[in-house]
Amino acid sequence: MNRRQAIHHGAGAFVGAAVMLAGRSKLAAQGGAPVAPTPPPATDPRFPMPPSWKRELRQLAPNVYAYAQGGGPGISAAGVSNAGMIAGPDYLLAIDALQGPIPTRSFIAAAKQATGKDFGRLILTHHHGDHVNGNQFFARTEILSHPYCRSEVLKAIPNTPKTWNPTPGVADAAEERRLVPPTVTFKDDLVYTIGGTEVQFKCVGPAHTWGDVVAYLPQHKIVFLGDVGFFWVAPYANNSYITKWIDVCNAILGWDVDVLVPGHGPIAGKKELAEMAEYFKVLGVEARKRYDAKMTAGAASADIRLGRFDNWIGPERLIMDTVRWYAEWNGTLTPDYNANAVREATIEYNEVKASAKKVSEMIPLDRMDAFAEEV
Repeated sequence: MNRRQAIHHGAGAFVGAAVMLAGRSKLAAQGGAPVAPTPPPATDPRFPMPPSWKRELRQLAPNVYAYAQGGGPGISAAGVSNAGMIAGPDYLLAIDALQGPIPTRSFIAAAKQATGKDFGRLILTHHHGDHVNGNQFFARTEILSHPYCRSEVLKAIPNTPKTWNPTPGVADAAEERRLVPPTVTFKDDLVYTIGGTEVQFKCVGPAHTWGDVVAYLPQHKIVFLGDVGFFWVAPYANNSYITKWIDVCNAILGWDVDVLVPGHGPIAGKKELAEMAEYFKVLGVEARKRYDAKMTAGAASADIRLGRFDNWIGPERLIMDTVRWYAEWNGTLTPDYNANAVREATIEYNEVKASAKKVSEMIPLDRMDAFAEEV
């Protein structure tokens, strides 16, 4: 077992201490905020924990439904996404396809039971697996997306496994697996009128990805955000342009809208979207102090505390999100996910935690590597 394998298994080398302490000294010299000598607990008892929410097909307005997958504290939110459905006189329109056989078939069955109709169109908000892996289960359905989404799905097809393996919450049996790409793309806003409901599909990327689409229903003041929205769940910045993502959030906050359906988390409103934007702003301030102090992204991630956001589901994503902020500042940002940079930052994060003897806060590398599978 080499040193990094030992760190991965919790044996812990102490080589991160020098990196961390050097960064702290530089931060202090520049007038930065003082940092505790050892990492505090993973959650902050001064702030509330996320609520729990149930899996349901919820009617939001006449012929308008959201399919939310359940979640809450202690329940992993990785890959657990939400979808939407608009019912017309002849067919249903789906917004996103979810992550695999179990949730997608449950969504399709619930929609059929509620309306008696079948899906005729599927519009994707972006290319990540937890939103497109279920495409194959929408039989005889036209699939639409932004061109970037289609190109990324096509790139992913050669590396997609040919079989669904039994996985809790995703697949209950081995069966054929196919990643089906969109067949129609649109670069500009697209408007459907379905059973009297106007649905404006707005191209808002780059934000969470370079091909983000949201669905705005002005007469009902509803927006399906896709992964532009993470509520009570730490956002994935894997393919993101965070600065522009914040701008998109601010623009949506100016729309006449009451109900927001996030890609991850409970159905909520503008307050929750503003909070998600604030997560990135707070992280940006803290990460920038450490970037200017010449700390690496991994050491910075181990050093940062986010207050109320430390209690959000998936706090380890702070590492990925810090790497993404650093890429903006050092001029290396591209639309692609830098899995190697996140992995290296995670290794260093674990070195710092081990050096401080806070092994309980170390992040398993396979958890971070799994992010790459969602891209």
